Amino acid sequence: MIKMIDIGIKKATAFCMSGKITESDMSLVLSDAKTKIDLYGKIVIYEEIQSFKGIELSAIVDEFKYLFNVGISNIKKAAVVTDKGWVQKIVKIEDKIFKNIEMKCFSIEEKKLAIEFLTYCVDPKEINAEYIKIGGVDTILC
Repeated sequence: MIKMIDIGIKKATAFCMSGKITESDMSLVLSDAKTKIDLYGKIVIYEEIQSFKGIELSAIVDEFKYLFNVGISNIKKAAVVTDKGWVQKIVKIEDKIFKNIEMKCFSIEEKKLAIEFLTYCVDPKEINAEYIKIGGVDTILC
């Protein structure tokens, strides 16, 4: 099951996952991501994994179709929040494979840090950036 959540970042596709992921769950996430890409260009992903009991084959097919049609070049950062050690290892590998997406794994207790990670960009060339002052320094807000 996937539940979409609001983490206070307009460019974020954010969701909480538990149990088995169905095709309709995957469609919900992919639709949200596509809508935000159309609105903002670049997005960030927040994925909180409470439990994982598998994924329907049709959900995987939907994800591959999405990646083929939309791609991943419009995903700037991804934060995965979980206490599952095996997921943390996968995120480290994915971070090395998908070099254009900054990915980090956070423990359940570090949800706030995960959101902060997604909030601040370091690329001053981002077209849709909004600036705020943090400690007297211009910082780009995603």
